[in-house]
Amino acid sequence: MPQPLHSSPLSTTLAAPKSLVIASRKSRLAMWQAQYLQACLQKLYLECNVQILGMTTRGDQILDTALSKVGGKGLFVKELETALADGRAHLAVHSLKDVPMVMPAGFDLTCVMAREDARDVFVSNDCASLEALPPGAVVGTSSLRRESVLRAHFPHLSIEPLRGNLDTRIGKLDKGEYQAIILAAAGLKRLGLESRIRAYLPYDPYTPAPGQGALGIETLSTHPHIQAWLTPLNDLPTLLAVSAERMVSRQLVGSCEVPLAAHATWEQNYMKIRSFVASTDGKQMCLAQGSAPVTSIADAEALGLAVSQDLLAQGAAELIPNFSK
Repeated sequence: MPQPLHSSPLSTTLAAPKSLVIASRKSRLAMWQAQYLQACLQKLYLECNVQILGMTTRGDQILDTALSKVGGKGLFVKELETALADGRAHLAVHSLKDVPMVMPAGFDLTCVMAREDARDVFVSNDCASLEALPPGAVVGTSSLRRESVLRAHFPHLSIEPLRGNLDTRIGKLDKGEYQAIILAAAGLKRLGLESRIRAYLPYDPYTPAPGQGALGIETLSTHPHIQAWLTPLNDLPTLLAVSAERMVSRQLVGSCEVPLAAHATWEQNYMKIRSFVASTDGKQMCLAQGSAPVTSIADAEALGLAVSQDLLAQGAAELIPNFSK
C-alpha cells in the first residue's frame, strides 16, 4: 500500500489547497501524466481547483539530433522549472527517468508516485520478436542503453536513432521507416496502446533506465506547504527503488551520453538491484547486482552506492565520457 515519504508537521495542520497549477509538457503522454496527477489531487482535496499548464520544451523541439549531443534529458524539464520559479505553476510532473540525478539549487524532487511496468518492449508490424527480424532490419531506439544491449545481442541488425514523442515514434514505425522500435512499456500502457506491444523484454539483459516507469513531482524548495500537500501521493516501494537506482546513476555521472541501466525492486523490507554500464557498441559491459535489507531512503542509497562502487571496480569509469571521481 502506498505510504508517505515522510511525515510533516504541516500535513496535519495546514489548510487544504484552494488552487494548484501543474506544469507539464504538451505531448499526449505528458498530458496523461498531468491529468492523472490532477485527478489524484482533486480526489485528495475536493474543493481544490487543479489546472494544467501545458508547455513545449527544448527537448520536444529538437527532434533531428540525439539527446546526448544537445544537452541530455534535462532539456525536458528546464522550461517547467522556469514556470515554477516565476510563479506560473506550483508543481511540475515528469517521467522520472527524464529528471537529472542532481536537482538544481532551489528545486526538490518532492514526490514519487507508484510505478507502472518498468520493462522495455518490442514493437513491430512485421515480426513477433527481435529474434525473428532478418539481417539488416532497422530497429529504432532513442536510448544508448538500449542500443548497447541490442548491438551486443543482435550485431546483424541495423540500430538507428529514433526521436520524438511516443505517437511520433509509432508513426515512423507505421510509415515503414523502421522494421521495429524499442519503447518503454509504461508509456504504451498509460495511453491505452498495450496492443502495440509484440514482446516484453526481460530485465536481464534489457535492464531499464533509472526511474523508468515512475512519475516524479518537482516543487520549489521554498514551498514546504506544497510539499506537505503532496505527501499522501508518495509510494514507498517505488520511492525506495528509484532512490537506489538514482544513486547508482549519480555516482556514475549518468546522462544520455552514458549507456547506463539500473533497476531495483523492493518488497517486505528487502531490495534487489541490477545495473550495468556499457560501451555504445555493446562490446564492453560492466554488470553488478546487489541485495540487502532496506527500510529507509538511506539504506536504499547505500545499496545503490555499493553497486556503483562495484561497477567502478570493474572499470566502468573507462566507459563513461569525461568521468572524474
